[in-house]
Amino acid sequence: MKEHLKQMQALLEAGTSFVSATLVEVKGSTPRAQGGRLLVTASGLHSGTVGGGLVEAKALEYAQVLLGETNPAEQTKFVEWNLNRDVGMSCGGSVKLFFELLNTNPWEIIIFGAGHVAQALIPLLLTLDCQLTCLDTRIEWLNKLPESPKLKKLCVESLPESVEETSEKAFVLIMTQGHRSDFYVAQRFLERNEQPFIGVIGSRSKAATLKRELKKEGLGEEKTKHLFCPLGFSLGGNHPQEIAVSITAQLLYERDKLFGKTHPRNPVPKHT
Repeated sequence: MKEHLKQMQALLEAGTSFVSATLVEVKGSTPRAQGGRLLVTASGLHSGTVGGGLVEAKALEYAQVLLGETNPAEQTKFVEWNLNRDVGMSCGGSVKLFFELLNTNPWEIIIFGAGHVAQALIPLLLTLDCQLTCLDTRIEWLNKLPESPKLKKLCVESLPESVEETSEKAFVLIMTQGHRSDFYVAQRFLERNEQPFIGVIGSRSKAATLKRELKKEGLGEEKTKHLFCPLGFSLGGNHPQEIAVSITAQLLYERDKLFGKTHPRNPVPKHT
């Protein structure tokens, strides 16, 4: 157990995503007593064992499926396998295993602007499994945000010039002090054409003006159509807390749609 924890700590410090699998219960004729543990990375077995043979091969395969899921809905899985039916072994019995995914590459959301809506939105997003970064030129507004290991607060001299440092995998929310600063940040992102989601807060009239101005700068319909503006679903009122809920709902919807998850219903974005 001590060595298992030591190996887990080393993987975490190295920034490596992995799955920990524990054999929690055995019944009948099985290849190993309960308590066996193994660690699995994207490259395969890292350390440990749950008994070897077909059971371990199936556990390794299952763990790597978990590692291959981007933003999985569940970080833990509890499975029970019949050795004959599920594993293909001739002996009788069954095993129960507990799988835990430790993903060092969480859903990343970058927020440009720490104003009133961001002040309401960020505490809500911090309740989710995500990593946040908020940028602003105003340190006093950044200081109002909560302290959390899941939130990075960056005071910068220029928001548009910070675009190049943004991860290509991050969802981007643009809610700066005004239309002009929103425009310049959005323009930089659309020119990069790399983000999975770019949203700009504002009204439908602002959205029309923004897209018209972007087209004047040479950004055609093919690029501007991917801009979510107004940001958020058509629900609630104009209070920052309600806007925050509508934005969070849209982010979850777009995240799951991007990664192939299904929805029981299809809410309507404000920008349609």
